Amino acid sequence: MTTMRHLSEWFAGQRLADQVLPRAAYRPYPDAERRSEWEALPAELRQSVVAEGEKYLDYNWPVLTASMYMEFLHNGNRTRYDGVYHLRRRAVTSLALAECVENKGRFVKDLINGIWLISEESSWVISAHNRMFQERHPGLPDVLSQPGIDLFAAETGNLFAWLAYLLQPVLDRVNPLVCERIRSELRRRILDPYLQRDDCWWMGFRERDQRLNNWTPWCTSNCLSAFLLAEADDERRRQAVMKALHSLDRFLSMHPADGGCDEGPGYWNKAGGSLFDCLELLHAATGGKFDVYAEPLIQNIGRYIYKVHIHERYFLNFADGPHRITVEGNIVYRYGERIGDDNMMALGTSVHRMLGSEGWKNMKFLSFLRVLPALFDYRRIEEDAKPLTFRREMYMDGIQVMAARETEASDRGLYAAMKGGHNQESHNHNDVGHFVVYADGLPVLIDVGVEEYSAKTFSAQRYEIWTMQSGYHSLPAIGGRMQQDGIAFRATDAQYASEPDRTELTLDIAGAYPPEAGIASWTRTCRLIRSPQAVVELEERYAFADGAGGPFALNFMTCCQPQVDSGGGRIVLRCSESTALAMEYDAAALSPAVETIPLEDKKLRNAWGDCLYRIVLEPASLRPEGGHTIRFRQI
Repeated sequence: MTTMRHLSEWFAGQRLADQVLPRAAYRPYPDAERRSEWEALPAELRQSVVAEGEKYLDYNWPVLTASMYMEFLHNGNRTRYDGVYHLRRRAVTSLALAECVENKGRFVKDLINGIWLISEESSWVISAHNRMFQERHPGLPDVLSQPGIDLFAAETGNLFAWLAYLLQPVLDRVNPLVCERIRSELRRRILDPYLQRDDCWWMGFRERDQRLNNWTPWCTSNCLSAFLLAEADDERRRQAVMKALHSLDRFLSMHPADGGCDEGPGYWNKAGGSLFDCLELLHAATGGKFDVYAEPLIQNIGRYIYKVHIHERYFLNFADGPHRITVEGNIVYRYGERIGDDNMMALGTSVHRMLGSEGWKNMKFLSFLRVLPALFDYRRIEEDAKPLTFRREMYMDGIQVMAARETEASDRGLYAAMKGGHNQESHNHNDVGHFVVYADGLPVLIDVGVEEYSAKTFSAQRYEIWTMQSGYHSLPAIGGRMQQDGIAFRATDAQYASEPDRTELTLDIAGAYPPEAGIASWTRTCRLIRSPQAVVELEERYAFADGAGGPFALNFMTCCQPQVDSGGGRIVLRCSESTALAMEYDAAALSPAVETIPLEDKKLRNAWGDCLYRIVLEPASLRPEGGHTIRFRQI
């Protein structure tokens, strides 16, 4: 973990609290009245924003009901309520942006309808999160109690603060009560609870053994933004800033010094990315005096995102993260700019160009914190010509993740990665020792990811879900046992080595299995050899504790339909017409089987198609100790 200085102590020592700009002087982006900046946006971008807003003209706003809220408690479903909840907010944001761009009043009626509907919601906390903050009858929000603040209550507070900042004169011309209602709801649901409560776990103030994750910077960035935009009392603004800094200190104190995000790159947008949001808010609110971008940890948290980039939208995913994501190019670019990292800026530019003028609306959560920079920085990012490069190898010892590629071209040759760590990581899967292989930028051996979230996902029954189990990762089942969850179940003796012709990581993964597996040691090496011929090797050596030997099965997860050679010893995995891998093994020692896994979950089907495959190799004979080597090479 890091030994970085405490932001709160440094902030106080520099007397920066006294230099936080008052609300009237804090003008981070142009409001709708500053027409020159909005009209200077590129024509294609303006057209895109207006077209998106036009989708919600005369909008039939979707209904949120009590029964929809209670579904999560009754049957574990959160998607019906969440879908409508987020659609309302996306519509409001789209209408507000379209009005800012066009400035003709066309979008105001529907915008006010949306504001009024969201204001009248009993709670801004989604049903799946309500039990975190409400002990009494959590199936429905308790409107008589002080509200808690979850991810999306904080997002909604930030939305309301920006609406008043951007459009107050426009809304006041219709009726001044609209902005009065915005500020009333914002104070009741976000500003007052943020200052008065310290029992929201993501704040990091009470549960000192609680592992913080993306919730801390994500919630903090939205609450901080709401205070800076909407709070007129200077003392309350300063209190909010100091509280935010204490939460960020707690988050950073638990972060590996190498910047590794154990939640995976799919969460970096709201972990490292939201940390950057906080730093930028404070930088702007102090006139640039708050500047911690020279801190090694801050720089490493940013660089993580290009270290785990494989090719185009493919990123190295472990845990709950998907294998194909859209990082927000603008925030990657600006983070790289602040820390002086050209390659991070180049990744931001690459994503920006991949998505074009429609990229701003591809944000999963269409937040003004992100979309305004994306619009107003569009032209300078579009014109940046820094080349994107790809590292041939990397290792982050804090999370025990290694990756290596055959060439420095992302779409040519082999790519392999392996993780160690432990089985109580944030959004954990039981996956210690799991590895993936890509060929010419395409997935072959994969990390499946996670199904759509339900009540079971974050419950005591989490590891009943197949995607969380080690048996559905590229890992051995030993003595009929899979890995077990918990911080005690971990890799040991991690050894990373890299030479020009090879890169490898070696782990003993025996400690990730329960004692009933009967294994004394299971040393696994994932190795990429570049020359004289490129190959990925999985080399394993094992010893059973009782000296008698036991059964095991080697599992390999793939999205490519396996073709088992009739002669034995080879399985072909074809991932495109021009790209295929041969999986080679000792046919005398190991016997193969292939299982087809139909996918019924919507999220997994969108990621992988109708099915996945599990290759299982079992030993021909049981021995107290032994080993094997599996090789993967392009054919």
